[in-house]
Amino acid sequence: MVERHFFPDPDEANDNGVVCAGAAPEPALLKEAYQNGIFPWPHRGYPLLWFSPDPRFVLTPREAHLHRSLRKAMRKTTLTIKADTAFVDVIAQCGKSKRPGQRGTWITPAMIAGYTALHHEGLAHSIEAWDGDQLVGGLYGVSFGSVFFGESMFTKIEDASKITFATLLANLMRWRFDLVDCQAHTGHLERFGAVHWPRRRFLDVLALCMKAPTRLGPWEMELQPAAASSIVGAAPASTGRG
Repeated sequence: MVERHFFPDPDEANDNGVVCAGAAPEPALLKEAYQNGIFPWPHRGYPLLWFSPDPRFVLTPREAHLHRSLRKAMRKTTLTIKADTAFVDVIAQCGKSKRPGQRGTWITPAMIAGYTALHHEGLAHSIEAWDGDQLVGGLYGVSFGSVFFGESMFTKIEDASKITFATLLANLMRWRFDLVDCQAHTGHLERFGAVHWPRRRFLDVLALCMKAPTRLGPWEMELQPAAASSIVGAAPASTGRG
């Protein structure tokens, strides 16, 4: 992990996981935050809140699994999965998605500006589902070391976001990523095999993962859904750094 200048020790978070409040999601703060297990989550009526929850919801790519129906859909889909070709469109669509209890609806202009700046540095990525020339689903997140920090996703057609995420998992496996940080529980990600870790375990593993080189963008998907469907959930569990 990187040296902390702005943020307190994440182990000092309160019972709600709040580490501190204030400032703006500027690139330097975002980089320090993610590499120390902290992320911003705007709440209306409050200064910007920075979180390190306990427990932490995480997914190990090599331990992920796919339901049979999704594997079948991936083999048959005509969608093309791309990366980093429409970052601003993806984050904007995520911000428009109305999902009670999920963070996508709190994607403010300041958040968009901060993550777009990280994207220009090759540190924030969009993974996109294309039906011809139509963007029909996608997700975005941040990557440092061997960790992908997922932020939000959207879908316009059935299974588009699931196929996008599963295809990303297969590519992360190929690139030897150790962890996907899902941050907070969702049933969608639980079905892929995401589980809760105590914060201390997450921070310890994160520190090890930060020693791996960061794969800078723009990314290019090396595997498409059909190939990804035979990889995710098929590889033996890896002890890895996680």
